[in-house]
Amino acid sequence: MAALGLAAATAAAPAAAQDFPARAVTMVVPYAPGGSTDVLGRILARGMGKALGQTVVVENQGGAGGSIGTQRVVRANADGYTLVFGNTGPLAANVALYPSLGYDPRSDLAPIGLGASNPMVIAASNRSGVRTLDALLGRLRSLKGEATFGNAGAGSTSHLAAALFLQITGTQATAVGYRGVGPAMTDLTAGVIDALIDQTLTMIPAHRGQQVVALAVATPQRLPQLPDVPTFAEAGVGQFNMAVWNALLAPAATPAPVVARLVRALDAALDDAEVRARLGELAAVLPEGEARGPEPLRQLIASEVERWGVTIREAGIRVE
Repeated sequence: MAALGLAAATAAAPAAAQDFPARAVTMVVPYAPGGSTDVLGRILARGMGKALGQTVVVENQGGAGGSIGTQRVVRANADGYTLVFGNTGPLAANVALYPSLGYDPRSDLAPIGLGASNPMVIAASNRSGVRTLDALLGRLRSLKGEATFGNAGAGSTSHLAAALFLQITGTQATAVGYRGVGPAMTDLTAGVIDALIDQTLTMIPAHRGQQVVALAVATPQRLPQLPDVPTFAEAGVGQFNMAVWNALLAPAATPAPVVARLVRALDAALDDAEVRARLGELAAVLPEGEARGPEPLRQLIASEVERWGVTIREAGIRVE
């Protein structure tokens, strides 16, 4: 009887994988609604839903720089129905920032593929009167640590970016953490905080809508989507060059056929004309060819954990 039960269970797993997905899939975005990773995740979720023939539901669960939502997926059933769409923070940098992280992105998650990489943009509040990066640096120096930089939480890419920017420029500011970039952008627009660094997906619409003033973009040349915004090099801080990658992963023990089905769905979303047009408007760089799929993402995470570990130690970035 025991052997029969084992055989039945073994046969059930491939059958379940073959039928995947039989219901909606949950994509956990480990930040509050309205931020760059959330925007990108929702665009790709719609494209993946078309390819899967099932709805991909985005659920936001912020906290600890994206680590809380990521932990939820690490501990979820490994059946492909609960995924995480995270970025450089919870999938690489947080390994060095949080000694008790509770998971290792290199071994506790099954890579599906890259979503997109996005340049970082520094922006000031319209109400601050700051219109150039040089003016922001002057404000930072005159206020001697009292100016405020918002971020999506300790360990988030916006936190890391601000810390690197302050180190490179030899300036100081008070970090103000939120449970995602969405709430931080709300306060930046209202003039509650002075500045914020985040991905183009958030900053392009906000700058165009005159909600904030974009001061510089971390690209070699100006972006067609932000022709009036100089590069960091043009603005005098060429050492700052940061882009953020976003990616989709499942729990580590997810069956290979299910992972393969999700890989195909992500590829279909990335090839979808509507998705490509929308992300092109936001200056997102989509993976192509050999940059797609689980193995390139696995290698990227491993190398980024090492790279950010060195950067965080050298810059003295800490979670407080």
